[in-house]
Amino acid sequence: MEILHISAECYPIAKAGGLGDVVGALPKYQNSMGHNASVVMPMYHTKFLFNNDWDVVFKGNSRLGPRAFDYTIIKERHNKLGYNLYLVDIYGLLDREKIYGYGDDVERFVAFQIAVCHWLANSPDKPEIVHCHDHQAGLVPFMMKHCYDFNWSLSTLKTVITIHNAQYQGWIGWDRSYFIPLWDSWKFGLLDWKNNINSLASGIKCADRVTTVSASYLDELRQSANGLESLFEYERGKSVGILNGIDTEVWNPDTDTYITGQFSVENVQEGKAANKQVLCEQFNLDPAKPLIVFIGRLVGEKAAEMLPDSIISAIYGFQKGVCFLILGSGEPDIEHRLNNLTAQFPGNYNAVIGYNEKLSHQMYAGADFLLMPSRVEPCGLNQMYAMRYGTVPMVRLTGGLKDTVIDMGDQGGYGITFVHPSIGDIVHSVSRAVEVYEDQETMNAMRNRMMQIDNSWDNSARRYIEVYQSL
Repeated sequence: MEILHISAECYPIAKAGGLGDVVGALPKYQNSMGHNASVVMPMYHTKFLFNNDWDVVFKGNSRLGPRAFDYTIIKERHNKLGYNLYLVDIYGLLDREKIYGYGDDVERFVAFQIAVCHWLANSPDKPEIVHCHDHQAGLVPFMMKHCYDFNWSLSTLKTVITIHNAQYQGWIGWDRSYFIPLWDSWKFGLLDWKNNINSLASGIKCADRVTTVSASYLDELRQSANGLESLFEYERGKSVGILNGIDTEVWNPDTDTYITGQFSVENVQEGKAANKQVLCEQFNLDPAKPLIVFIGRLVGEKAAEMLPDSIISAIYGFQKGVCFLILGSGEPDIEHRLNNLTAQFPGNYNAVIGYNEKLSHQMYAGADFLLMPSRVEPCGLNQMYAMRYGTVPMVRLTGGLKDTVIDMGDQGGYGITFVHPSIGDIVHSVSRAVEVYEDQETMNAMRNRMMQIDNSWDNSARRYIEVYQSL
């Protein structure tokens, strides 16, 4: 089966979150199953672009409203990632270092989608499945079926849209509807949601199948979807939740070159102790105390504003018998408050504001616990990475966290779960972590159990193929 994934992110080219990890891994696993999956994404100015060899495979031109633009499709020459990777270059729009955060992001991603559709329409070799990811590719199903420049060639192709985070929907005012190539005006309702063009809503309406990144998240979206609740209820018949996997070649403590010393389930105690020692020396923490880490975006979705007061309460409450290490970036106020705690609690706390792939691997390998108090977590990959490295997940029961972590108080449990994204629930979870840390026999049994859970992409990739085949 020929599959084309369309995404704004793909690890290791450009990644801002879980979307990049998923798109970077899923096609590789689909190819290993005998299919031919490829990825197309914008050509950002990243290290990957400049450190690899590329071939030009197509040149075209189209329009973004009154603006004509040329675009180029380039292909990575050596298939380094295990699948064909295509980048779309549009001068002045996509050729930038950052993925998001520009004032003209609407124009950038609409032009990207137009270029992809134009390329596909004029290509003799077409995929059987066009798999769109999040709102940055959400207009593609509409364009393929209802824009006159493309539907003559693409309307019969099958489309799937995967929703990684429904909070971000790609709203566009109707005053900019002229960005979209000429379309059948009778199809107005397929673009509109509450008097705006809503890219994600359009993708949900127009795609042949809708998937979310966990079954629980699909259920939650019918109750809380940033205004799209009724749409998810209406389209439930073509929707399915498929839990993400993790790339076990990248996230493998037995072969990971980012960490200090490799280890497996057979020597997890020694391996984690060695990695924790290095981590604690680097950040002035006490390796004898339980180490709780947070890795992620410092935003409200992750309940990150709860972290400073929760950490203060926990460190004082347990007479400085627990350590915390933070890695992340996001809202300036949260960053500032977390940074200030370093001077207040030397030896018990530290923070790195920013993103560091190598450090994140070291933290998964060296930490005892990973804290995820998320308000919204469609799937969550961090808890799966942690489990792979023998780090106990401390998670709020939401989305994919609910689907992947069993509380240590339940039969077969290996994690710590709580209900509310609140300071009280977080501190109570810390107390449970400190208690189990002092019972090393139980702690080691939990580590052994979680490290043997198969969270690889094999099963998830197979389920996506089943969705494709149903079309």
